[in-house]
Amino acid sequence: MKREHLVAQALADAILAGSCDVEGFIEHTARLLGRKHRWVAPMCKRVFRSFGSSLEQRDRTRLTEWICDDRGYRNAWLAARPPRIAHYVLVPPRMSPRRGALAACGLPDLPTLGDLAAWLGVTPRELDWFADIRGMNAPEGPLCHYRFMWVPKSYGMRLIEVPKIRLREIQRRVLRGILDPVPVHRAAHGFHRGKSCRTYVEPHVGRDVVLRMDLRDFFPSIPASRIHALLGTLGYPEAVARTLTALCTNVVPMAIAKRGAASWLDAKRLGIPHLPQGAPTSPALANLCALHLDLRLDELAKSMEGQYTRYADDLAISGGESLRRRIGNIAALVARIAVEEGFEINHRKTRSMHRSQRQFLTGLVVNEKPNVRRQDVDRLKAVLTNCVHQGPASQNRDGVPDFQAHLSGRIAYVASLNSARGKKLQEIFHRIEWTR
Repeated sequence: MKREHLVAQALADAILAGSCDVEGFIEHTARLLGRKHRWVAPMCKRVFRSFGSSLEQRDRTRLTEWICDDRGYRNAWLAARPPRIAHYVLVPPRMSPRRGALAACGLPDLPTLGDLAAWLGVTPRELDWFADIRGMNAPEGPLCHYRFMWVPKSYGMRLIEVPKIRLREIQRRVLRGILDPVPVHRAAHGFHRGKSCRTYVEPHVGRDVVLRMDLRDFFPSIPASRIHALLGTLGYPEAVARTLTALCTNVVPMAIAKRGAASWLDAKRLGIPHLPQGAPTSPALANLCALHLDLRLDELAKSMEGQYTRYADDLAISGGESLRRRIGNIAALVARIAVEEGFEINHRKTRSMHRSQRQFLTGLVVNEKPNVRRQDVDRLKAVLTNCVHQGPASQNRDGVPDFQAHLSGRIAYVASLNSARGKKLQEIFHRIEWTR
């Protein structure tokens, strides 16, 4: 590398180390060179005009190239005494400025890895162990930070990646302190305080047509690179963003991925750093990464005088007659937008439901009001009745640890949507003898 480029790099570091104004640029540049050359102040003014006050560490390469092309800097090298470095001025680790709604989120300032370790309540060595950026931990066995379970779903199998206790505690700290305060799009109703299945379906009640679509492999389809970019947007420096990304993503050993993956491509997707389905941080990170998808689909629905909501990987768009006539084109546009935003539509789960049909989303009927499907209520009623006559143990076929609380929660869910049916189920529930 030429000496001119090395000095330009040092000048870029000096400019980035100061305050983001002309006086700060001049002060640190003069300190780097040991004196205030005649060309320094004009060059710093041109830097401010070109970059403004938003210079960050990630602009170092671009700023270096700009300095190399600056006329004042070039003329200095053509003079008899080219600039020499008196002593280096290093850029201190610092947070990037947060703008807009992020400025009011109250996120913790973590400019260094030491600050991050102290905030998480671990030592720097433990932080390096849990993040495992270099991939030195064993992919399987007792030293692996995750447990893996393949569970059946409607089509194929789903891999649940459950973090072990210590890593799960760290992830919950990240969730509460960094991710929860960041606002999500108003159309996102899953895994967010104050939102539920009911708020997800309410905008689609009594509509002429309801389009239901599903995102394929929602969590595994979000790679670590998107998480890293998101954390950088939140203002965290490169090293801190990289470590936080490693704490919240995982790589599945290929031997485990091949056991239940539908195809080789699905197994390969699990073999790269991705959001693990089962980690506390994954739902919040997925909602934040889907922001642009929500923005575009919301505007698409508005253009048709319709409504759009999303619950995790379930998408719903509803509207009147104008949307009903173009429902086929709308479905194709949604699939195209999803691909452009890094997601994929599971076309086998796409449903276009007209008013004359039963319209349901996330198991709730929305033709006239949000309501539980009749067969779901009948199934729960049968379980409760059998508990009364045969005992609760006879119906706990899945081995639920607290079967009483499990049934009480299911009844409360029905009652929140249909008080009359919930009351009848509650009467049967009170007749169960739990000490049998």
